[in-house]
Amino acid sequence: MSSNRKKAIVGNHVSHAKNRVKRLFKPNIHKHKFWVEAENKFITLTVSAKGMRIIDKKGIDAFLSDIRAQGVKV
Repeated sequence: MSSNRKKAIVGNHVSHAKNRVKRLFKPNIHKHKFWVEAENKFITLTVSAKGMRIIDKKGIDAFLSDIRAQGVKV
């Protein structure tokens, strides 16, 4: 489950001849293990690159409390 709810969006692949073909732009999502000092264990989350930047900014404890408040089981 992605922590910041990223999903693919639809766009066009445009060739040099300006032919347009539908394509998907997929988010940059990865599984990543984070060390949670308060729980003294690793937690594996599926996060996007932007999600990792948010975790770096807010801290993993604040991030986990926010997503747990939304009802996500971690």
